[in-house]
Amino acid sequence: MDGMTVEGPSIDSTRPSIARVYDYLLGGKDNYAVDREVGDVFLRDLPGSVAIAFANRAALTRAIQQIVTTTAIRQFIDLGSGLPTADNVHQVAQRHAPESRIVYVDNDPQVLVHGCALLEQNDRTRVVRADVRDPEDVRTHPATRELIDFDRPVAVVLSAILHHVNDEEDPAGIVRYWRDHVPSGSHFFVSHFRSGDNPETAEAERVLQRTFGRGRWRTDEEIASLLDGLEILDPGIVPAPLWRPDTTANRWSADGAQPELSVWQHLIVAGLARKA
Repeated sequence: MDGMTVEGPSIDSTRPSIARVYDYLLGGKDNYAVDREVGDVFLRDLPGSVAIAFANRAALTRAIQQIVTTTAIRQFIDLGSGLPTADNVHQVAQRHAPESRIVYVDNDPQVLVHGCALLEQNDRTRVVRADVRDPEDVRTHPATRELIDFDRPVAVVLSAILHHVNDEEDPAGIVRYWRDHVPSGSHFFVSHFRSGDNPETAEAERVLQRTFGRGRWRTDEEIASLLDGLEILDPGIVPAPLWRPDTTANRWSADGAQPELSVWQHLIVAGLARKA
């Protein structure tokens, strides 16, 4: 556990946590009644919305696999990583390239507790307690410096985190910071809630704002603009289930035609970009 000391606020089980609500929606057990109460709003009042969480997680898994199997990148920074679940970034990357190194970043105390367990089991994994809105703090943290060589390409993972950063907090500036501090060949994976101009989108956004005081669903154009200065790779910014899908899955027809997506599956998009 060298390079990591967990300090700071204790876990508050009386206030909902974004990471724990997400854990609950994915079927995890690291959550409290207050988190389940928020999650149940989605389950009860917005049926089908849980598909967003699963679509996002599946796209992240595919992205990590493709990065590690098609590029020489062997180091990852997962910003706003959330609670561990099946197929975490380090598990996917190290399955294909055991030498891969991963730094997880989060400011939720419960995520940090689980980070300690990761560190005990994996000497190529670190967890940094930091706010993704302070990228300088993340980059210069001793644990980050210990594991990440910024002279070599890095994969920066922004999975379902930038929609929790309000406009006045400059989400584009966060991406720009990392773009400017990683070398050519680095990759950026982004997934983001997408404005659908429909009642479901509006209500889900209201739930987030009411519960956490933040949450900004953006249009495809706004999401793409977060990646300014980077080359957005094929197939672009698309609904997460359609981002480089496994076409051998049962939901795809024999002729390779894509399945019909639900309104919810259209509301989480994913994209991969490269720094030239």
